[in-house]
Amino acid sequence: MAGQGTPATALLVKRGIPHRTHPYRVAPDAPNYGALVAVALGVAPERVFKSLVTAVDGALTVAVVPVTGELDLKALAAAVGGKRAGLADRAVAERATGYVRGGISPLGQRRRLPTVLDESALDLPTIYVSAGRRGLQLELAAADLVALTDARTAPLQTH
Repeated sequence: MAGQGTPATALLVKRGIPHRTHPYRVAPDAPNYGALVAVALGVAPERVFKSLVTAVDGALTVAVVPVTGELDLKALAAAVGGKRAGLADRAVAERATGYVRGGISPLGQRRRLPTVLDESALDLPTIYVSAGRRGLQLELAAADLVALTDARTAPLQTH
């Protein structure tokens, strides 16, 4: 699709990974953004994942969790052998990934960060993650996301 290339989509094409891109329109400042993205795409919200840049004991880490829940920071810290986790500063996250908030993809980041994917993704045929820009989602197999990012999987979400 012309004009829809991002570092994330370029990586998938380069590696020959099956995927689909899905454009959508949701106001970036809308409350419950992730749920609205699922509605716009016509998919179950548990299949849509958000990528959150965090700091675990000071080291940047990406947590990929369903939009249906919140990130359990203690579970994330435990998953990577850390003690304390918190969300990274927006400017730090954008600088490290090369993406803007609301469009941070777990793939094709400027600096490859350790990644942890919520284990619920493994039960789904495909999941949706940001393609690297607001208004564009990638659909791919969770196993491919794990392989491309060397992600760990762990229970990360609270309900």
